[in-house]
Amino acid sequence: MQRSAQRLSRILACAAVPVMLVAAGCSSGSDSGGKGGSGTPDKAGSSSSAAPQSTQPTKKVEPAKFGKLPEICKSVSAKTVESLVPKVKNKNGTEAASSDSASRGGCSWNGLEDKGTKGSQYRWLDVSFYRYESDATLGSGQERAAENYAKELAKVQATEGAKKLRTTQTAGVGEQADTVTYTLRKTDEDFTYASVVARTGNVVLLLSYNGAGYAGADTPSDKTIADGALKAAKEAVAAVEAANK
Repeated sequence: MQRSAQRLSRILACAAVPVMLVAAGCSSGSDSGGKGGSGTPDKAGSSSSAAPQSTQPTKKVEPAKFGKLPEICKSVSAKTVESLVPKVKNKNGTEAASSDSASRGGCSWNGLEDKGTKGSQYRWLDVSFYRYESDATLGSGQERAAENYAKELAKVQATEGAKKLRTTQTAGVGEQADTVTYTLRKTDEDFTYASVVARTGNVVLLLSYNGAGYAGADTPSDKTIADGALKAAKEAVAAVEAANK
């Protein structure tokens, strides 16, 4: 009888303690006071009950195809520059400032050809390069370049005030390329634009060529500007490949 009373007292005591302590202090229904009811874990208890730790394998990505950019202002030949930008102010081009010349850079040329009573012709040529490294968390340089290629193309297509905008897939310029042509009214003149967005490996090229006729001169045709932009873009893409040989 005394043994039964002791057992009942123990059960009631267990019911009164928090649930998280029950397993430690009241897991055994025995009155013997053995190891099962001591509530003291063995020496390996803390480590044996822990979930095994697993190390995530490092994601392998394709190496970046190109390790450097060409000399930006030499990516388009002097001969081509002079043919596209008559009376160019600076044949060597004006290089854009860059905080990381190994990953991005740009150069531009402009000129105004005065034709006297026939008016004047203005031209502007601009090239920009963006190179992407491979990264385990962001993807390969080629994948990152493809993503940013799409973004740069979308920016050109969203040019504010553009009229008669047309996008044409362009073959023969890197691995993928599009040419965007449009007209834009600036300084009371109609400008004709052609922008080529191209990708070769992990490098994105953004080339813009535009022109206008002043003082009664004819506005350059879409074809003239688009053909000029394409010629310069092919040279710029070839310069990337040449720089990495």
